[in-house]
Amino acid sequence: MRQAKPLTATRMAARTAIILFLFVVIFTALLASAYLWTLPTIQAAAVEEKMKLIGEVLPGSHYDNDLLNNTVRIAATDSLGLDEDSIAYRASKNGKPSAVVLEAVAPDGYAGKIRLMIAVGADGAVIGVRVTQHKETPGLGDYIEPKKDKNKDRPWIAQFDGLTPTAIDAPQWKVKKDGGRFDSMAGATVTPRAVIKAVRKAALYVAANHERFFASRQNVADEVRK
Repeated sequence: MRQAKPLTATRMAARTAIILFLFVVIFTALLASAYLWTLPTIQAAAVEEKMKLIGEVLPGSHYDNDLLNNTVRIAATDSLGLDEDSIAYRASKNGKPSAVVLEAVAPDGYAGKIRLMIAVGADGAVIGVRVTQHKETPGLGDYIEPKKDKNKDRPWIAQFDGLTPTAIDAPQWKVKKDGGRFDSMAGATVTPRAVIKAVRKAALYVAANHERFFASRQNVADEVRK
């Protein structure tokens, strides 16, 4: 009986390479299948989270359209503190434009950027404001978040509700310590100053681009430039 020849180093390396290649192909295919299987769930969760956040600044009573399918692309602009493009959501009620929800950034927070989501009505009035991300001092500057604000009946961030920047003099858009109308916590005025300025600039930006945001047509995919 003829004995099998021992594998040479080259043949062993080739066989190992083939086995590893097959393993990578199979493993990649399994990962791809798992991703495709879970993708609808991931997308649904993302939509739910987005609508939950929007709901904090824009009550459902203000619109009856599909916000996620009625958007406006906004180019990066200093007016909103944005250094990248973003998406604004156009709300309408009974076929008439009612509000727009957009993102803004206060670049001059005490500990860095403060990201905001703001809803502004077609009449120019601020409907709601929420802080979506910040690094302000815990226990001091974080009262800009309703969940952390000790005043649950009227959180600090609610001071913007119903205000129209074009109808209120600019000097009023400051904390009371600086001669304005907004309350602030003693020893933590840098944070509210940054938020107040950002909200005012965002609302004025909406007013300056009123036709773009509140045009009487649905499913707009336009771009608002500086």
